Amino acid sequence: MVCNPEHRPVQTSAVFVPGACHFPADPPPSPPSPAATPPESRLCELEELSLGPSADEEQRIISERLHGAIHVLKTEATALKSLVHLYETDPIARDGFHRSIEAITRHGGEKGKLVVVGVGKSGLIGKKLVATYNSLGIRSAFLHPTEALHGDLGLIGQHDTLLFITFSGKTQELLSLLPHIDRSLPLILLTSHTRPDTCEFVRLYPDTILLPAPVHEPEKISFGVSAPTSSTTAALAVGDAVAISAAKELQPCVSAVFARNHPGGAIGAAIARPQVVKDISVSWLGIPIMKAPIGLVASDVLRAGYDSNSGWVKIRDSVASPSRIRGLSNDQLAHRVERIPGLFVARDEMLSISADLCLRQAVDLISNMQQASDDGEVVCEENTILAVMHKGEIIGVLEVCQLLAWRDPA
Repeated sequence: MVCNPEHRPVQTSAVFVPGACHFPADPPPSPPSPAATPPESRLCELEELSLGPSADEEQRIISERLHGAIHVLKTEATALKSLVHLYETDPIARDGFHRSIEAITRHGGEKGKLVVVGVGKSGLIGKKLVATYNSLGIRSAFLHPTEALHGDLGLIGQHDTLLFITFSGKTQELLSLLPHIDRSLPLILLTSHTRPDTCEFVRLYPDTILLPAPVHEPEKISFGVSAPTSSTTAALAVGDAVAISAAKELQPCVSAVFARNHPGGAIGAAIARPQVVKDISVSWLGIPIMKAPIGLVASDVLRAGYDSNSGWVKIRDSVASPSRIRGLSNDQLAHRVERIPGLFVARDEMLSISADLCLRQAVDLISNMQQASDDGEVVCEENTILAVMHKGEIIGVLEVCQLLAWRDPA
């Protein structure tokens, strides 16, 4: 059989199915047309999209952000400077501050507490102040005015002092609480008003102690929005000033109280060091007692000093300090104790110092005492022994040189 050349299979990618209808095959698609934009130009376009704003535009954005931030900081700093001037010169503000401290400290910290009342942003400032007051040893609590009308009014005790915070001086939640407050309790109002006759709160409660915390200009003018910024900064600053001033009157050593109330965190770690005189003193009861001085010689005292954990030794109410023991000469070691003047110091020959006195204050006190008096007599020397007293009882001893070694460089 002779094959017709016209019926030979054609080498294509098409599939031939016997018996199927024959249709002309679609031509294969044409290759993509070359891009109108050269590849180098398209790459530049992609790079521009990925880079974002230009360097000049980015610098403009940064400059605007910082300019806005500096404006806020300068405005709030100006508000604080205005407050300083107010409390330096204004008699109403100064009297209000003085009376506020008197109200908070009137019981000497023995009874009563400070109840801080506020709502909104003023309430948040109040909660921060409560935390500050408590850390400084001034018992405080926060009271929400709405919750007070629903049972929390029982938080207020008969010896308490109230601190209301309202910038406007007419916050309705606070005004609604006034009729239910015992009029015998001192009430302090931390507000923007500097005169009692302009404040609605004071008109309703004339015995209110006015504690001004104004701002030099409305926040709407400063920032274009009435968001609490300068006003809350001012209120917080005045509240802090009251806290520190009251704590200094109530506590013999504010730093020691703060250290005791704040043992945790970075602050606790930073202040975990001696704060008051008793922290560095040697316990009176922990000093070993030697037998009666009859027959005792200086070498016995030297041996007892080495055996003592603190280096101190005691005979009845007299003590020998480490520096006095170390000062014994070889010639004195065989001498009887009673023949060595100054080795033992009796209780009535010691200088008394309060156990709760701050170390910084104690150093200043002793430094002043070390200075020569008018007749040239030195009041105390490096080895002078201090009797550390608490409630009329001696609880420890300390040498002047040991105290001065804790001089605070700050």
